[in-house]
Amino acid sequence: MFRPKLPTMPQPTGTVTPPAVVEPTTITPGTPAPPATAPAPTRPTVQLTPGTALALVGGGTAVVLVVGAVLVSMLLAVAITGASVAVCALVIRSLVNADAKRR
Repeated sequence: MFRPKLPTMPQPTGTVTPPAVVEPTTITPGTPAPPATAPAPTRPTVQLTPGTALALVGGGTAVVLVVGAVLVSMLLAVAITGASVAVCALVIRSLVNADAKRR
């Protein structure tokens, strides 16, 4: 009952062809092939001039400032939300306690 059933391989159908016989070939030494030369680069090389370096630095600085501002604003939003939830919890607790004291 707990033994797995292994599938049996089906018998081949149709005609079975014998494998083809591969005859070895002889290797004749010839002249050595010339070494392959490296192909010329198809893309032009990028050269950094002082203007492009300044543009890269300026762009990187702008990206860092924008990402920093977004992260600080998200942190500030989380802090304000947490503070407002804490104030709401204190107000609700005081209302519940005041209602319990009157009874």
